[in-house]
Amino acid sequence: MSDDSPSIISHVSIGTNQFEKAAAFYDKVLGAIGCRRIMEHPGSIAYGKQYPEFWLQTPLNGEPATVGNGFHIGFMVPSKERVDAFYQAAVDAGASGEGEPGPRPHYGEPYYGCFVRDPDGHKIEATYWDMELAAKIYGS
Repeated sequence: MSDDSPSIISHVSIGTNQFEKAAAFYDKVLGAIGCRRIMEHPGSIAYGKQYPEFWLQTPLNGEPATVGNGFHIGFMVPSKERVDAFYQAAVDAGASGEGEPGPRPHYGEPYYGCFVRDPDGHKIEATYWDMELAAKIYGS
C-alpha cells in the first residue's frame, strides 16, 4: 500500500458466536458494497476489495464474542445508492435498523449514511462522503 492511500486502517476484526449465520450475513451485506471474501481460515473470513480489511471470526481465546458499547465499524462506499443498497441488504439479511439511510447534518453536510446491528449485535455503518461538496465547504 502506498503513502497516498486514503485509508489509515489496516483492518478490523469482530467476533461472532454464530459463525455460519454471520458469514452468510456479511457475504450479502458486504457484497452490496463491492466487497468479497479475500481469505478464509477455520473460524475466520477476511473481506475486502483488494486486501483483507474486515475479519469475521470466532474468538481465538475460545471465550464468547461480545459487543463493545460505543464501538462501531463504518464502511466507506462510493455513492448514496450504495449506502441504500447496504442498508437494504443488511435488513433483508436479518439486521436491525439503527438509523435509515440519509444525511446527518451534525456529521457534516457531505455525509450520507446508515446504521444497522448485525446478527451478533455489532453496530455497522455505511458512509458516503461527498468529496466535491467537502472541498467547497472545507477547502482542499
